[in-house]
Amino acid sequence: MTIELVTTDGIFALDGGEWEVTNNIWLVGDDREVVVFDAAHDYETIVGAIDGRRVKAIVLTHGHNDHINAAVPLRDAVDAPILLHEADHMLWSVVWPHDEPDGAVVPGQLVTVAGHQLGILHTPGHSPGCCCFHDVASGVVFSGDTLFCGGPGATGRSYSDEPTILRSIRDRLLAMPDHTIVHTGHGDSTTIGAERERVLARAAELGV
Repeated sequence: MTIELVTTDGIFALDGGEWEVTNNIWLVGDDREVVVFDAAHDYETIVGAIDGRRVKAIVLTHGHNDHINAAVPLRDAVDAPILLHEADHMLWSVVWPHDEPDGAVVPGQLVTVAGHQLGILHTPGHSPGCCCFHDVASGVVFSGDTLFCGGPGATGRSYSDEPTILRSIRDRLLAMPDHTIVHTGHGDSTTIGAERERVLARAAELGV
């Protein structure tokens, strides 16, 4: 299985604020087919990286605008279904009020590509529908904005909650081995082991 990183730049907007961000888009598969994790800002850049391969699905880690604002034109360009957890449809509808995802990201099910199976883990907190995708065979998890190099994803805005994200990380992600590589929605990759202590310390501080 190959893992390729594409980055795009744009604006994250929520609660009346706007921030310039660089997003990570992950292409997972082989030289024939890929799954695209997140669709941020510039669909043409993503299409260029796909380079003619079949796209099995455009899988959205969550519904914030900076992860979905290229989803519909990307779908049109590569003829692949858009999948999003149902709990984030209210965020989707802000960006795409006249369109819908093609299906749901369902916790407990699998995303399959190039002979690999990635388990879907529901990890709410950054948003209600945040999900992570764990390839046990490769020792890799795609965490979206749930866990970063440096700790948990941001909370404190609409539909987010710090105790909830800490429980999600503790109960689902920290159950993975320390050597598990974490490919994030922004910034550098990390490992479960590198983030374990700070997550547990913050959870203890909040009594989670």
